[in-house]
Amino acid sequence: MEIIGDFHTHTIYSSGFLIKGMHAKSTIEENVKSAYEKGLRTIVISEHGPSHYLYGVRKKNLKQIRDEVNRLNEIYSKKGLTVLMGLESNIIGLNGQIDVDENIIDMLDILLMGFHYGSTPKSIGEGVNLYFKSQISKISGCKLDEITDMITQSYISAIRNYPVDIITHPGAKVKLDILKLAKEAEKRDVALEINSRHGNLNLEDLKLLRNTNVKFYINSDAHKAEEVGDFKLGMETFLSSGLNKKRVINAI
Repeated sequence: MEIIGDFHTHTIYSSGFLIKGMHAKSTIEENVKSAYEKGLRTIVISEHGPSHYLYGVRKKNLKQIRDEVNRLNEIYSKKGLTVLMGLESNIIGLNGQIDVDENIIDMLDILLMGFHYGSTPKSIGEGVNLYFKSQISKISGCKLDEITDMITQSYISAIRNYPVDIITHPGAKVKLDILKLAKEAEKRDVALEINSRHGNLNLEDLKLLRNTNVKFYINSDAHKAEEVGDFKLGMETFLSSGLNKKRVINAI
């Protein structure tokens, strides 16, 4: 099996109010050049959503990113590499609200969605449930099933309400009912990510999904150019699962 596209990479624009390069290290062009040199056919530039106060993309930079992606796509598409603009949006509300609006969505080629601590919630109460209670229950086991169902339902509401293409590293930051989420994702043609940085989905998760038809992407979640196309952990996890490689969208 060969992975031919990296649909989750970050650049210096994933910086929030920090100095560019303090979180993700490389420029868009450096990521694209790395993808080309490694023989990939597709690369997605997918900065953190704007609600993340440490690492989120600034909305004022989105047009600049769009223009840069277009410029590089003109150059590299002739060489066999497609460059796309994505965004790794954040869940910010229990009813599935994420930190994008129609104007942002219209700028994108692909929409990713994940869960990150450090995102600004829709309200204080929802922030307590999303970020505090979920973490306490994960550590202590207190009301774990109740909190897990609540968070899982927020994911499901999000993919019902927004044109999400990929759910990033499900289960890495917060506990989820992976099977329940996968069944809804399958209905809506939303793929789950096997993330080579965080290790989620993990092998246990993939075995639970054996009897579903949900699709997957194996991505690097690169935060510097040399990590683009590094699918080692994701590949090892998927191959150990025994699942059919046809279920991985970005593989041949």
